[in-house]
Amino acid sequence: MRPDKKILKIEAKLDKLRIKHKDSDNHQVAENVFDDATLKTLYYLSNRGYIKAFGGSISTGKEANVFDAIGKNDKDVAIKIYRISSSNFKAVQEYILGDHRFENVKHDRKNIVLTLAKKEFQNLKRVRDAGVRVPQPFVIERNVLIMEFIGQNSIPSPQLRNVKMELEDTKHVFEQIVEYMRIMYCDADMVHSDLSEYNILIEEGATPVIIDIGQGVLRSHPMSEQFLKRDVSNIARFFKKRGVNATDEQIMTTITQG
Repeated sequence: MRPDKKILKIEAKLDKLRIKHKDSDNHQVAENVFDDATLKTLYYLSNRGYIKAFGGSISTGKEANVFDAIGKNDKDVAIKIYRISSSNFKAVQEYILGDHRFENVKHDRKNIVLTLAKKEFQNLKRVRDAGVRVPQPFVIERNVLIMEFIGQNSIPSPQLRNVKMELEDTKHVFEQIVEYMRIMYCDADMVHSDLSEYNILIEEGATPVIIDIGQGVLRSHPMSEQFLKRDVSNIARFFKKRGVNATDEQIMTTITQG
């Protein structure tokens, strides 16, 4: 089937940006991610020196795609692009409504998605300043977030769910994650709201890194306690399967009273 002019136009622009598709035949993905406004944003960031060359796709999430790239000082960076055309913006509204930082946001798809991107940038800065290991955010422009690449030699660190460790290392990772949750809650005044083995990477040395924090809410959010209980339940469930004696009650006590 002959691709239409819009797809050819997008593919030509992606080629100029030296984007290498791991699945070059998936034109629909290119359309959903790289609309004209996003391409203009990438050009703008490239002209400012934040992007020197694109690499391949790292992950495809519910609301965004992440790519590796070469940034300033020839260092690997991660570029997270929130999809506007295909994002389920209604599913993320509950994480924005009730956050006093974004009270005047219009409740349409475009503004909700752009706010979610800005929110992740602010959340990353907030919890990183408090002492939680998260990717360092570098710049946010429209729906494009550039941040620290977690991994080595352009190979991303694995998700917690895919890492096999000795029980001693597993306990260490568990304790560190609970400590991060405590710091986030007590010092950064925040709840991750979507924490699980899918949103934690493991660096060398069994060091956990918290990612995907765009849905994080302040403790003042009306649903923050409900989100915290869900995060705690996810962590307890995962580590119980890995042999760690963890209960929701113990984790919650450590986070809120530790």
